[in-house]
Amino acid sequence: MSLNSALSIASSGLGAVQYQLSVASQNIANASTAGYVAETAAVSSRTASGQSSGVVTGLTSRVVDNALQQSLYSQNAQVASFTATQNALAPIGALQGSTSADAGGSGTLADLAGNLKTALIALQASPSSAIQQATTVAAADSLADKIQATSSAYQTARQSAQDAVVAGVDSVNKGLQLIGTLSDQIMAIRSRGLSSADLENQRAAAMDTLSGDLSVHFTETSTGDMLVSTDDGLVLPTRPAQGELDTSNAVVGIGDTHPGTIPGVILNGRDVTGSLAGGGLGAQLVLRDQTLPTMQAELDSFASTMSSRFAAQGLTLFTGAAGAPAGTDPTVLAPNGQVGFAATIQVDPDVKQNPALLRDGNVTVAGSAQGATAFTPGYTTADSTTLLNRLVNYAMGAQVQAGVTQPSVASSGLGLSGTLSWPSAATGDVANLASLLAAAQASTIGAAASGLSGATDMQTALRSRVSAVSDVSVDKEMANVVALQNAYSANAKVISTVQTMFSALLSAIN
Repeated sequence: MSLNSALSIASSGLGAVQYQLSVASQNIANASTAGYVAETAAVSSRTASGQSSGVVTGLTSRVVDNALQQSLYSQNAQVASFTATQNALAPIGALQGSTSADAGGSGTLADLAGNLKTALIALQASPSSAIQQATTVAAADSLADKIQATSSAYQTARQSAQDAVVAGVDSVNKGLQLIGTLSDQIMAIRSRGLSSADLENQRAAAMDTLSGDLSVHFTETSTGDMLVSTDDGLVLPTRPAQGELDTSNAVVGIGDTHPGTIPGVILNGRDVTGSLAGGGLGAQLVLRDQTLPTMQAELDSFASTMSSRFAAQGLTLFTGAAGAPAGTDPTVLAPNGQVGFAATIQVDPDVKQNPALLRDGNVTVAGSAQGATAFTPGYTTADSTTLLNRLVNYAMGAQVQAGVTQPSVASSGLGLSGTLSWPSAATGDVANLASLLAAAQASTIGAAASGLSGATDMQTALRSRVSAVSDVSVDKEMANVVALQNAYSANAKVISTVQTMFSALLSAIN
């Protein structure tokens, strides 16, 4: 090997060592920087005509496992989705009460229904007692108030979900635009043959944040651009020229739906709401359009059934805002005259004004083989408990009349859309219907809590694996620095030796 070759190789070695030292120093300096991914220097052997001729440096790259990183992004979306769902439903679960409390005092719908039945039974013993009549009206009032309060909680949560959708769309747009801006800078730097690792770290942080807003997939092109798409393949805009997601504020009521009167999320004139799944935004859309309307439909069905059962036995005890029982109240929406009934359910104003109607009744019932036996309002001392017997045994019970089972509660075709349903057909007495309602909704609420626990554990495990691959190991970097210092000294020694040999050669020639 000639002295010139040796000098060239050693010089390239010095340059490569300096480059590697700068990368190691960058890693050590950012070891505690959130979101920083370890960088690695690209150094390879250089040959000429089959002969080694030193080393050549390339572009700094990030130490990442792309498949593992995408798994973490997907898990981020799941955790954010379960978190949003749990936070929205927790107040509803608290309002519905705990069945672990003493019977009659738990505040659950089932307990309040039981309290009403208990009051009616007590009234049977003293049908003309003004005190017991007032006690029974108060028990019915408590049950109606609980139903109203629960319905109000659904609508409050639904409005909050709508507001969160608007905020979520704004957050997604900002995240997408940031990714686009950083991608433009990355492509520009790469086109000049420079390293874009630091900018890629910034972009990765933006991608991590976006993955909490929405379930998305990231695909890097050969030029360094980053394509973002939803689970169903919708490509999202990362530059202003491509448009942006758009929606608007709205007041959401029981009679509002999407599609329908609730604004969707629009992209370039197309409603893409159905494509936005997962993450905080996707969870809020599900809460607004599916979960909470279903809970409302279940409660409407329960309240309507209870109102109808009392009217079928001779007493309009529970009415809607217009003072009419379920199915006939003009303020209640179709189908089945149920939608929104729970929001306005009340004790019949006539009964509150004249509690003696609990004894006398106010509805004439025509008997039928399929329904309740005939009844005519009125009170006689000889048959003083006729109505109260009907209310206790049949209106509150599991039968329409002796030997005739109550029909199942409407469990499908619910909601304005007619597409919502209970998990299964509900049967039994009023207290049992309330228990089935609570169980169905507790299951939904519990699924969010248990899902969050499992998703968080998986997220923690994935973050740990990603960290093992991508985080800076200070010990490893310091060991690398020591090795590089030795390599630097060796290359410097070669250069010094070559210079000495050149000097000796020139002296000999002279």
